[in-house]
Amino acid sequence: MDHVANSQLVVRTGGGRLMRWRLPPTLVSLVVGAVAWEVAGRLGDATYFPPFSKVVSRLATMIANGQILPPLQNSLTNLAIGFTVSVLVGVSIGALMGIYSKVDMALDMYVYALLTAPMLVFAPIFFMMFGLSRIPIILVIVSYSVFIIIVNTRTAVRGVSRSLIEMSRSYCATDRQLFMTVILPASLPVTMAGIRLAMGRAVKGMLNGEMLIAVVGLGLLVVSAGYALDATTVLAVLLVIITVAMILIKVVQLVDLRLTSWLPPNAKVRGRR
Repeated sequence: MDHVANSQLVVRTGGGRLMRWRLPPTLVSLVVGAVAWEVAGRLGDATYFPPFSKVVSRLATMIANGQILPPLQNSLTNLAIGFTVSVLVGVSIGALMGIYSKVDMALDMYVYALLTAPMLVFAPIFFMMFGLSRIPIILVIVSYSVFIIIVNTRTAVRGVSRSLIEMSRSYCATDRQLFMTVILPASLPVTMAGIRLAMGRAVKGMLNGEMLIAVVGLGLLVVSAGYALDATTVLAVLLVIITVAMILIKVVQLVDLRLTSWLPPNAKVRGRR
């Protein structure tokens, strides 16, 4: 008898022996999701919600025909530039707000107002300012991701133990030494959590910017398929976008683990929640 329990597959062989395979929960979840998608597509209207197998087949055809890789490369270039700017600006402003109360009081209301605002409304403004170029798309990506980095970095810096700062001051540490050796390392877990969240928002900003401003990259594929009422192609491109986002978030997580490898396990968990 075969059954799955606690992510284990237990199989009784012909000789009566039991063989066990541990199945990763993520793999089990993906398989269940794919099967549910397939069944829903088969039972529903395949025109507007095609089965998973049909979407994967369309994606394979698009990759073979060279319809995916060039737009993907263009989109990733926009994303890389925009996200890099967001991290540099977000960490710098967040650190200043966390260290200096006057800077915090001056910028706090603007940061939280823009964090909660629908950033897509700025896309036409960026388009009018810079025209059909890469710059407005990058600005949309930055607007989507920079403010969550600012907020998390500010919170991280404000949360550094006062005893660590006072001890550093007692050893006559300069402001630069205090920031580089105490504040920055101690604030990394929460700061990196904000950067991980910002990566997902940056991917969303990339797609929205490409769809509404220049109609290039993956956004061009989505818009073209949408006008043609081609749900299969739209979902195929959506699979690419979700996969890219998951891979990039995983990369940020690995960087996080590398930068915070000196922390005790309980501190890491606390910083990632």
